[in-house]
Amino acid sequence: MDDINRIENESANENVNFETRINLTPLLDHVNAIKKELETVIVGQHKMIDQLLVAILSNGHVLLEGVPGVAKTITAKLLSKTLNIGFSRIQFTPDLMPSDILGTSIFNLKNSEFEFKKGPIFSNLILIDEINRAPAKTQAALFEVMEERQITIDGGAYQLETPFLVIATQNPIEQEGTYRLPEAQLDRFLFKITIDYPKLNEEVLIIQREHLLQSHGKLEAVKTILSGQEIKEYQALVKEIRVEQNLLEYIARIVVNTRENAFLYLGASPRASIAILNASKGFAAIRGRDFVTPEDIKEAAIPVLQHRVIVAPEREMEGITSSEIIKQIIETVEIPR
Repeated sequence: MDDINRIENESANENVNFETRINLTPLLDHVNAIKKELETVIVGQHKMIDQLLVAILSNGHVLLEGVPGVAKTITAKLLSKTLNIGFSRIQFTPDLMPSDILGTSIFNLKNSEFEFKKGPIFSNLILIDEINRAPAKTQAALFEVMEERQITIDGGAYQLETPFLVIATQNPIEQEGTYRLPEAQLDRFLFKITIDYPKLNEEVLIIQREHLLQSHGKLEAVKTILSGQEIKEYQALVKEIRVEQNLLEYIARIVVNTRENAFLYLGASPRASIAILNASKGFAAIRGRDFVTPEDIKEAAIPVLQHRVIVAPEREMEGITSSEIIKQIIETVEIPR
């Protein structure tokens, strides 16, 4: 009799747990629809598309790094077309001033008062092209807006409308006329996504599609999938995804290991731990799960950490990259069971 009662209680608990699980079906439908739209133009780069979608769901900014011609800018434009939100593009140049981004106060002769004219940063999705072209004072103008979603000018604080996402691009090869991004700014990007050259079969497909497009624009056929309100709802939904205590400790061990690793001059900060947590929830969501697994954390760790650590000079001279060191760290940290 006791066994029967126990089985009934366990069955009831299972039903309760099932009923309280997060319904991710609408989110998955929208994610798959956005992927389908992007893949009508973008060939390959499936990992990059997944990471961009995770960044949106995690309310984080993205740094796209790759040589010219690997579809960094067009990807950001296509993504903006699938989202029914404001879009603004800022081309960074050496003579760009902070006021060109944030806005400035202008004297109105009609009422003899200063009026604040908003800059292009006042939008939802911001594409910053060649972010390392602008000097430090212009890059520093992004510190507050990227972290706090607000700007302070002339003693007044201006809140930005949500959702707010910055996608920045940079060329890692060309160094003339560029400025290294400050570590404080790099730390504000959720992901650094490195885009490689396409494979041979992908290159052939790119040429074929370009030939078939002829006079048609790449952006014309892309449909709008997601509204700003839906993005905010999905961001709130992703925050509710469950993470077990042992996985929280797993994240902490990975990040602490970056601070103790002899190959790294500078390890990751607690902001990196939070970024891995949020990103792993995003990866779980686009995989249709309402709970995080070690694989989600592994998938999030490299794009979250590779721009937040500094390789020791002697190791950098040997050609060792931060992503290689992070991979080694992930392999050595014991996976929770």
